[in-house]
Amino acid sequence: MTATDPRRAVETVWRMESARLIAGLARLVQDVGLAEELAQDALVIALEQWPSSGVPVNPGSWLMATAKHRAIDTMRRQARYQEKLTEIGRTLEDAHEPDVAAALDDYVGDDLLRLIFTTCHPVLSRESRVALTLRLLGGLTTEEIARGYLIAESAVSQRITRAKRMLADKRVPFELPPPQEVAPRLASVLEVVYLIFNEGYSATAGDDWMRPALCEEALRLGRILAGLAPQEPEVHGLVALMELQASRMGARTDATGAPILLQDQDRRRWDRLLIRRGLAAIERAEAIGGSWGPYVLQACIAAEHARAVTVQDTDWGRIAALYRVLALVSPSPVVELNRAVAVGMADGPKAGLDLVDALVTSGSLPGYPLVPAVRGDLLAKLDRHQESRQEFQRAAEMTRNARERELFLSRAAEQARLGGQ
Repeated sequence: MTATDPRRAVETVWRMESARLIAGLARLVQDVGLAEELAQDALVIALEQWPSSGVPVNPGSWLMATAKHRAIDTMRRQARYQEKLTEIGRTLEDAHEPDVAAALDDYVGDDLLRLIFTTCHPVLSRESRVALTLRLLGGLTTEEIARGYLIAESAVSQRITRAKRMLADKRVPFELPPPQEVAPRLASVLEVVYLIFNEGYSATAGDDWMRPALCEEALRLGRILAGLAPQEPEVHGLVALMELQASRMGARTDATGAPILLQDQDRRRWDRLLIRRGLAAIERAEAIGGSWGPYVLQACIAAEHARAVTVQDTDWGRIAALYRVLALVSPSPVVELNRAVAVGMADGPKAGLDLVDALVTSGSLPGYPLVPAVRGDLLAKLDRHQESRQEFQRAAEMTRNARERELFLSRAAEQARLGGQ
């Protein structure tokens, strides 16, 4: 074993166990911020001790036990030990630390679910929910989150600090929401997880087309949530959607990292295991019953792409119909833009262009680069090359992603050649 092995072991175990560790501690101390501090105390102790004592046989359990003892010591110092022991049905005189440790181990799954609902509480802004979720449930460092979202590390740190302070100031309980609040709170949780996935799948800014690490974290959170809330069809719908979209990642860039659009991808490079998992998740959602929500609908759209051997084999009519339903269930300009693409494939580019033009006229999605990009593509199919070139140039000016800008400029140059300019 080399001198660096203990540090690597600590980092690996932390990424794997930090969410479970913080969740268990938060149930005991009823404070997410304090729970994270206690967990990090255990991490520091491991970094100090493991290089000389060696990595424990079960490093995850070692960290948990160390953090529990720190929690108990902290509660004693804060004169809250009696109160907390009473809450779990014991008195200070009768209690032994192993009993507290055993209590922490009960219902760990519920603790993780509580932590997810807490980090995604609606009192927090969307940006704070994302940052706090990645930190506590994804195990990412502040530096990693900042790098993933191309913002200053200090800004991420401030978001996380403000979020923990807000939860404490608002006395947000570390518990599952009451039944009447589950649906809206679950929607917030799923939104945050999907936001994380989307930023990894199509980065809004920077030099890379994708950030796979963010996709992996979102998938991990989604799979945890599916295991903790197995009777919620939208959870399975979100997991299915992410699995199916992630299946294409290996085919979305070439050897240089340049983007490859869906119609040009080598579908043999799509991950068949992820596709099977995605389709199975859709089946689980359908088996639960009830009306389809936005994630199940989007997963069904992704499934149509996954089942098609080629672009031409795709059932674009069904995809357009699914988008029509999605627009009713979860109306948004982005859904309408995607519907325009599907309609353009199913009914011809003129029909799709009419939908995009209606969006432009309404003033929807100002500054969104995919609006001129989609319009440019539809104009190209109508052989209106000069207009198409102008739209792709406009899209290139709007985007903050370097790879996307290169793609749009390449499309603009192609249209210039076809138009004889």
